[in-house]
Amino acid sequence: MSEQYSPQGFRVLPQGVKHLLIINVLFYLAALVFRGSLGIDLDQYLALYYVGSDSFRPWQYITYMFMHGSFEHIFFNMFALWMFGYILENYWGTRRFLIFYLLCGIGAGLVHTAVIGLTSIPVLNDINQYAANPTPDALIALYNEHFQNIMNPQWVTEVTNAWRADTGIGTDYGYMTTNSFMELYNKYIIGIPTVGASGAVYGILLAFGMMFPEERIYLYFLFPIKAKWFVIGYAAIELLTGVLGTNDGVAHFAHLGGMLVGFILIMLWRRKV
Repeated sequence: MSEQYSPQGFRVLPQGVKHLLIINVLFYLAALVFRGSLGIDLDQYLALYYVGSDSFRPWQYITYMFMHGSFEHIFFNMFALWMFGYILENYWGTRRFLIFYLLCGIGAGLVHTAVIGLTSIPVLNDINQYAANPTPDALIALYNEHFQNIMNPQWVTEVTNAWRADTGIGTDYGYMTTNSFMELYNKYIIGIPTVGASGAVYGILLAFGMMFPEERIYLYFLFPIKAKWFVIGYAAIELLTGVLGTNDGVAHFAHLGGMLVGFILIMLWRRKV
């Protein structure tokens, strides 16, 4: 059933959305200044790292959603936050809106962490099996299974050729290659930080579609589409790209996590009404 919001007290830029926009912009500018003037990358402290990484800190589940990787990243997130958020804040009130936003962002981070954990376990297990019995053929098999996109194939060829030609008095190839695989695992599989408000914003998008399903959204400012179909379409795209693993640097399951938490919160709040 479509919800209706009252125009009484309606604001195009209510307090919650306004302060979220300001905080996100301040974090973005601070990251630029620290990186450019001081040589300090704030992502090392405020972006979200996997719990198994040495760079992980608990507060990152909150701070990561205020960090952004580029102007385009923050612009489109903030535009969507304003576009859908101001209506929800006018309907819910500032307190509920901010609780919803933050919980969606935290939930998105937790889901992203869980997905990384599930997908990284087989990689770590295979590295450990390789370390127990390293051979040139096992190196190639491990490379083909998990590291084709992040390891130099020329290095693999050179190492395996040298290993096969080794007389037994040279390099400890098993030890060396195991360390190389672990370095790549720590850097590129569990060591890539996550930034951005997208998880929270996707929760806001989901909420808008649930609260006002018949409202029309103009796709590319030209083509009208009902909010419910817009949300379903976005969720389907995120699920498909997440499952296919498109290596586009986007945390698709974090987006879905924000939507999932948003759905749960709305259903809980509706039960209390």
